[in-house]
Amino acid sequence: MKRLITTIFLSVVLISCNSSGKDKNETDTSSATEAAIDSASIDRKNNYVPIDTQEALIATSLMAAPAASRAGCKVIGYNAAGELVTLKEGDNEFIVLADDPNNATFSAACYHKSMEPFMARGRELRAEGKTAPEIFDIREEEAKSGKLDMGKPGATLHIYYGPNNRYDPETNKVEGAKYRYVVYLPFATSESTGLPENPVGPNHPWIMNPGTHRAHIMISPLPEKE
Repeated sequence: MKRLITTIFLSVVLISCNSSGKDKNETDTSSATEAAIDSASIDRKNNYVPIDTQEALIATSLMAAPAASRAGCKVIGYNAAGELVTLKEGDNEFIVLADDPNNATFSAACYHKSMEPFMARGRELRAEGKTAPEIFDIREEEAKSGKLDMGKPGATLHIYYGPNNRYDPETNKVEGAKYRYVVYLPFATSESTGLPENPVGPNHPWIMNPGTHRAHIMISPLPEKE
């Protein structure tokens, strides 16, 4: 009788140990699986690679344009020799100035084609070695005299910029990049628009360079949350 009781007791203990070991293995396996899923999720969210091809440069620079207009935008940019070339032909109202691939940061701009004389004049003066204040004064004088066409009042400039030159190939989003919008109203003032001359808070429009040829409404949206 004692032998039978001892046998039953040992069997129960053995079954209990095996069960505990199985539960522990299942817990360890489950934790490892969850960790792998979390890691894969992080990798997907941070799938950034260098912008190292012309196709990637065009795709990321087009992010500066309104989504509905990207396919029809003309894209211009600088080649390795520093020459301004057409990277992509377009047929709508926008021109995109691509990011400079030789710069460690990222900056692309999309503007209404009526502003091309103003933008082109700025590039021309910079190529001549003129400083920012000199460019401002020259274009101010030329705009006042009517020599420089400032484009249609209310023409917009869309800027997509950030501290890195890496992007996500699935979305074409550039790492850490955000938007800024500029609405040009040459010679407009705070009085003529009702806008303050300084930002009163994040995400609020204000007028910059009031009363000059470069008077424009600044709009800096808050960055998207990752």
